[in-house]
Amino acid sequence: MAKCNTCGLEVLDETEACPLCRSILEQTEPVENMYPNVRIRMRRLKLFSRIYLFAAIVAEALVFCWDYFTPSPLWWSAVTGMGLLYAYMVLRYAILGQSGYRSKVIVLTVLAILVAVFIDFVGGYQGWSIDYVLPSGILLVDVIILGCMIVNRRNWQSYLMWQLLMVLCGLLPMILYLKGLEHNVYLSFMPLAVSGAIFLGTVIIGDRRARMELIRRFHF
Repeated sequence: MAKCNTCGLEVLDETEACPLCRSILEQTEPVENMYPNVRIRMRRLKLFSRIYLFAAIVAEALVFCWDYFTPSPLWWSAVTGMGLLYAYMVLRYAILGQSGYRSKVIVLTVLAILVAVFIDFVGGYQGWSIDYVLPSGILLVDVIILGCMIVNRRNWQSYLMWQLLMVLCGLLPMILYLKGLEHNVYLSFMPLAVSGAIFLGTVIIGDRRARMELIRRFHF
């Protein structure tokens, strides 16, 4: 415990200056640290992430060399590289990132979809990523948003922008189908239908709170 001789304030933590008058505190009795030292844990995690990045680069370089000198129709080193990169993104963004949990879950899900599409193209493009993974991933994000709204019922209107984003994402499978690049008619139109229904239902049922959130976001 420390005491300020100027204003008489008693301070329980280990600070050296008075929070009111900024005078030097006089230590009256020793105190233990009242809060866990999270800086040590964060430093360890950052060190681990740097070690992982170095090991991943070395491993990918070795795999690329092996893949280059080994005749194969599939560049499987690109697949391993995307897997290592995604794992690093999970470590840096999901664990060490400062964003909220909803942003982490949705962004990592979208990145997983992009990784699947990349793997499909590297493997000669069989179309499974566009026909199934892309629309299923959008539907999965819709389910995640609904789950977050149920858990965070007091602040459900904050998910309106994510819903609007998924409506725009739902247009992509439909456009690909109209262009002849996607062949599953049901999964092509289902993401837009589900995302649009969720957004419309939230606006209608949410009434004033939903309208105020849209006004606050778009300033109209």
